[in-house]
Amino acid sequence: MAARRKANRILAAVLIPLTLLTLAGMAMLWPSGSKEGVSLANPYSAAPGVTFDTGTIQSVVTENCMQGVAQQGQQPPAEQSQSQQGQPQQGSDCTFAFTEPDQGGSPVKVVINPDVATSHGVKTGDQIRYLNLSNAQGASASQGSPAFIFVDFVRTLPIVLLALVYAAVVIAVARWRGLRALIGLVGAYFVLASFMLPGLVEGKPPLLLALVGSTVIMIGVLYFAHGFSARTSTALLGTMFGLGITALLAAWATGAANLAGVGNHEATTLVNTSANISISGVILCGLIISGLGVLNDVTITQSSAVWELYELAPGSSSRKLFTSAMRIGRDHIASTVYTIAFAYAGAALPILIIVMLYDRPLADTLTSAELSEEVIRTLVGSIGLVLAIPVTTLIAVLVVKATGSRGAELPGSGAGGTDTAGTDTAGTDDGDSAAGAVRSGGAVRSGRAVTHAAVNPDDVNDTGTLAAAALQTRRGRRAAERD
Repeated sequence: MAARRKANRILAAVLIPLTLLTLAGMAMLWPSGSKEGVSLANPYSAAPGVTFDTGTIQSVVTENCMQGVAQQGQQPPAEQSQSQQGQPQQGSDCTFAFTEPDQGGSPVKVVINPDVATSHGVKTGDQIRYLNLSNAQGASASQGSPAFIFVDFVRTLPIVLLALVYAAVVIAVARWRGLRALIGLVGAYFVLASFMLPGLVEGKPPLLLALVGSTVIMIGVLYFAHGFSARTSTALLGTMFGLGITALLAAWATGAANLAGVGNHEATTLVNTSANISISGVILCGLIISGLGVLNDVTITQSSAVWELYELAPGSSSRKLFTSAMRIGRDHIASTVYTIAFAYAGAALPILIIVMLYDRPLADTLTSAELSEEVIRTLVGSIGLVLAIPVTTLIAVLVVKATGSRGAELPGSGAGGTDTAGTDTAGTDDGDSAAGAVRSGGAVRSGRAVTHAAVNPDDVNDTGTLAAAALQTRRGRRAAERD
């Protein structure tokens, strides 16, 4: 108990000052919320008399653009609609969707953007959002301009259904911990939306902004989802270490690689929005934030692995415990590196296709303005992740050996690995099998032999063997107690 209290005091002595320092930094960097000097036209703002309406598509036709505009507001008979499909007329053809407004009224003729009509298309039953210019001043179909223009699809229903299914699956499998994780995710987005994004707009230091905001998110998410424990505190320390490494590498890489967002439409828009916004700072902040989820994943998993291994074999030495946990960590590193790379590749798939069509050399492609940011994001996040695993494992081993596990150690098992119920009858130890991981003593009770087993962890070179040996030990002792 004295060692446990000492270990908890050490964790508190490290984490409490870091938390207070982070909260103080958050208070100093908190944005004012003022948008003075920001000039960004809202594409969803409408002129007087213009509205954004929604409706359901009843039918789709392809007509001459000028003729279709002249007939807007008139729904042709079904026979006419079918005959016009597939009979392109002279001049340019446009796609029109006869749409029934959700607010009621006669169907309107909405012109579909050519890129949408070509790439995805629209069909009967689709919910769409369109611009209604029919009541705008000076708008008239006779002037050759459409009165109803497609804006976007209405995706509320599928997104809500997916969100509900996701929440149900998480809660069903992870139960209350899954529910707490979902609530923590909402809190994380609140920090991102109310602190980090406005801070970038106001020109706050991006490195400090990203470090403080990410640390606050990790402290809240980890403790809220996993509870206050030495295991969670260990994972948090490992996460902070990985976050610091990622931030330092991101700060260096952003300047060394001259990441300026060249060729990015969104970056160009932000440059013209406000003089306070630094595109390099936005990229730097993005490099740090992008690795948060995976970093949190590996540290909490690695910390839990150390605790579970220790509970299976309390008599294992610190070195053996670290070695066994790092076997798990190396597997996690390999799989997570693939996860990061493929996640970024999937997000940048259109860019990858365009660059591939350029038929440029591979080296030029990977270092181009289009892909360099994604490549550096992958490398920076992976380095921080890989280094966080051994550090987290080492901290977890030191803490778990000091605090002990929740369950008591196996009776009769100790450093020597022998059982006091009988003599050692196993002549040899084989580190390659579960049988070689235990030393057993026998006693005949009620006409049958009962085997008492105690784990000798330092003789086991495989984590699975260690777990199997510990399980066999517990089963043998339970059988002896029943007799």
